[in-house]
This record gives sequence, structure tokens and C-alpha cells, in this order.
Amino acid sequence: MTEDDDRVFKALADRSRRFLLDLLFLRDGRTLTELESELEMTRFGVMKHLKVLEEAGLVVTRRQGREKLHFLNAVPIRLIHDRWIDKYTLQQVAALADLKAELERPMTTAKTVQMNRVYIKASAQTIWDAITQPEWTVKYGYQAPVEYDLRVGGAYRGLASDAMKEQGGPDVIIEGEVLEVDPPHKLVQTWRATWLGGEATTLTFEIVEKENGVCCLTVTHDVTGAPQTAEQVAGNIDGAGGGWAEVLSDLKSLLETGKSVYA
Repeated sequence: MTEDDDRVFKALADRSRRFLLDLLFLRDGRTLTELESELEMTRFGVMKHLKVLEEAGLVVTRRQGREKLHFLNAVPIRLIHDRWIDKYTLQQVAALADLKAELERPMTTAKTVQMNRVYIKASAQTIWDAITQPEWTVKYGYQAPVEYDLRVGGAYRGLASDAMKEQGGPDVIIEGEVLEVDPPHKLVQTWRATWLGGEATTLTFEIVEKENGVCCLTVTHDVTGAPQTAEQVAGNIDGAGGGWAEVLSDLKSLLETGKSVYA
């Protein structure tokens, strides 16, 4: 078991921390005050639990004015599932499987912002290329090629894979426009799934270099006013893949081992 796995399992072992994840699943982007109001413990106690969840990568935060908002990050759950749940059927991991099912069930209220974060032992340039180059995108996730004109105002197109075309999908499944580009660290774009009626959303990739050749990749998807897209990218539609959590888990596997999780 890796240190990352160990931190996730320890974080999930506490009932109060699991309850905090449930709250963020129901509605993301909550302040400490909002979360504190749902638990019968001191503000300091809630802060301690949130710190453990952040250190395990299960919660990510961002500033909005004077407030600090907390978001559920499903990627570590996906990584644990891919590494352990599919591999073993021991009763000891049943609780984790139940948590994954809970996190992936359809939401009653669509999230307006979804944040996913993963740490990858690869250079920023390699991760950037894996996101923006078709020879990379066909190797992981939905295994579909992309086309980017990497300049402000440039076009983005996500093309259908052969499997998608066999199922009657359109040639262009996603389209958008580049809003901000700073290779290999930040890419902001619009994102419209053509088969969902073209709901307009905003997608941001941020790559931050850490120590020992590790980079932090954060994907923030603003799905305000786009309920169908919110369900799709959260992985809540049966038979339509696991959304961003699955894509990022697979990307990490590809860049660190040379193989897709599904190879």
C-alpha cells in the first residue's frame, strides 16, 4: 500500500469525516461555517477533520473573496477503487465500495462547480501534452482524439472515438473555445457537449510543479446552469463512463506506468 492509499483509508475511517464528504457530495463549495452547522462539534474539531481530508486529497479548497470554499475531490476514491476494489472482494473494503457507490449516485441538485485534483509523477510539459495532444488522449479515459488551437480565441474540438461512432455518436462530441492559455501550466476553455444540447460550461486545467518530479493537476469544471453536463462529468450517468474522476485516474496510471487502467 502506498502512502497516498494509507492517508485515504485513514481519512475514511472516521464517521465524522465520512459525513463531511457526504455533505460536500450533496452540495459542493461550502464554507467552514456551513459545514460546522451540520456537526455537533466545535469549529476547531471540524477544522481538524477537514485538514485530514485535505491532506488525503479528498477535499480541495479555493478562495472566493474572503471565503474559503471546500469541494469534494473524487479522484482518490477512484484511484483506491481501481487499485483495490476491483482486485479484491474482502469484507474489509466493503465500506469503501459503499462510499464510492454513494459518491457516484445521481445527485438531486446539480453542482455548479466540480473540482478534481490528482498528483502525478511526471513533468508539467508531459501532463500538458497528454491533455492537449490527440496522440495522448486516445490512450486514456474515453480514448478520443482532441484538436486544440492553443491561442486565445482558438477552437477546441473533442472528436468521437471509433467506439462512440459505432454507437451512433456524432463526429464532434465536444466543442469549445480557448479563453486563457499559459503552457504548460494553465488552460481555460469553454466546453460544450454537442449531444447534450450544447450546454455552455467553463473548464480549467491547472498544473503546478511540486517536489521530486511530481505535479499537481487540478481540473475545475464550472457547470452552472448545465445540469446534464454536471451529471455526465461527475460520472453519474449509467453506461457513460466515470467522468473526470475516472479520466484523471487513468491519466495518472498512463503517465506513471505506461499503461491505461483498462489496457
